[in-house]
Amino acid sequence: MICTLCPRRCGAERTETEGAGICRMPAAPVVARAALHRWEEPPISGTRGSGTIFFSGCSLRCVFCQNEQISHANYGNPVSLERLREICRELIGQGAHNINLVNPTHYAHVISDLLDRPLPVPVVWNTGGYDRTDTLLALEGKIDISLPDLKYVDPAPAGRYSDAPDYPEAAKAAILEMFRQTGPCQFDSDGIMTRGVIIRHLILPGHTRNSIAVLRLIRENFPGIPVSLMAQYVPCGRAAEYPEINRRITAREYRKVE
Repeated sequence: MICTLCPRRCGAERTETEGAGICRMPAAPVVARAALHRWEEPPISGTRGSGTIFFSGCSLRCVFCQNEQISHANYGNPVSLERLREICRELIGQGAHNINLVNPTHYAHVISDLLDRPLPVPVVWNTGGYDRTDTLLALEGKIDISLPDLKYVDPAPAGRYSDAPDYPEAAKAAILEMFRQTGPCQFDSDGIMTRGVIIRHLILPGHTRNSIAVLRLIRENFPGIPVSLMAQYVPCGRAAEYPEINRRITAREYRKVE
C-alpha cells in the first residue's frame, strides 16, 4: 500500500511484511501488547478493565514518549486479521467493557476490516490526536468512543517535541470529526462510557502556558467534551536531550493549569 493514512501523507510503500515511512510499520498489523487495562479514565476502565490492544509504531515522534519501545523501537509481533479478531474475543471473554485500540492511526485500514463484523462492546479509538479527517471518515459508524490527546496549540513545541508543527491544526480538525461522529458522551447505568469523546492533555514541565491555551481551545471549540488533565509526565525516551523537559512537573505547575 502507498500510505497516506496520517497527516504526514508520506506516501511510503508499506508491504504486508516490510515497514516504511515515519511509522516504520508494515501494512499488516503488529501488536505489542493486549490485556485488560484498569488504569484508563474511570468511565473507560470501569470495574472490569478496558480491553487494550497496543499497536506498534507511531506517526508522531514525541521525544518524551512513555512507550518508546512500542512506538519507536519496533517492539511487537505481527498478527493476522483473524488473530486480531480472536484477541478481541479473548478480551471480551475476560470481561472487557470495551475494545481499546491504542495508537491505531497507521492501521486504520486493518481496523476498518476488523470492524466490518461489529463487536458486542464499544470500540475506543485511543490516539495521539494526529489523525487525518479522511481516515476518520472511512471509519464512520465503526468507532463508538474517541480518546484523543490534544498536546499542543503552538506549532513551535509541536515541531520541537513531536516533529509535527502541523499538529495543532490536524488535531483540532480530527477531534471535530470525532465529535461529529459520536456526539455527546453517553454512559450506561453503571457509569461506563458507551459513546462520545474524552480529550486528554498531558502537562509538560515548563509549558503551563501551552496547557492553558489548550484548555481555552477546548472550551471555545469543544464545549461539553470532558477533559482528562494528566500530571503523570515522566522524562522518558529522548527527554534527556531536552533539558527544559527533563524533569517531572511541579505541584505548582499542576495547580496553575488546574
